[in-house]
Amino acid sequence: MIDEMTMTTVVAASPQECYALIADIERYPEWATDISSASVIERDLDGRVEQAAFRVEALGRTARYTLAYDHGGAPHRLAWKLVDGDVVKQLDGRYEFNPTTEPGRTEVLYQLALELAVPLPGFVKRRAERRIAHTALADFAARLEAGPES
Repeated sequence: MIDEMTMTTVVAASPQECYALIADIERYPEWATDISSASVIERDLDGRVEQAAFRVEALGRTARYTLAYDHGGAPHRLAWKLVDGDVVKQLDGRYEFNPTTEPGRTEVLYQLALELAVPLPGFVKRRAERRIAHTALADFAARLEAGPES
């Protein structure tokens, strides 16, 4: 079964700063909980990541997956689709960065559709979803607000 989640938060940064952090995929292991490696497989003519491979270690398990990226809405949107994964059948999502009426602040929307290749008990799935949400928004916001040199 496909689980979908949509979450939002507001951060003290511009949409361009948000996009720059989330598009710098090779640096995810520096700030994203559970991502132990992120390597670029392919870049477009502008140098943006088109495809990247990840290794994630969480809840006592290791998972590997490859994502294809769509920068069509940059710098206000970055989307991805699963290319291949060992424990996931679907891992498609997007970030959207929308300026708020308050200068220097951006609303961050995170949306993810996730389907695991193996069934898990409900409490384990909910725990995994909370970890994903934490990385997607809390770790992202903390790194963003800490500044570019952290």
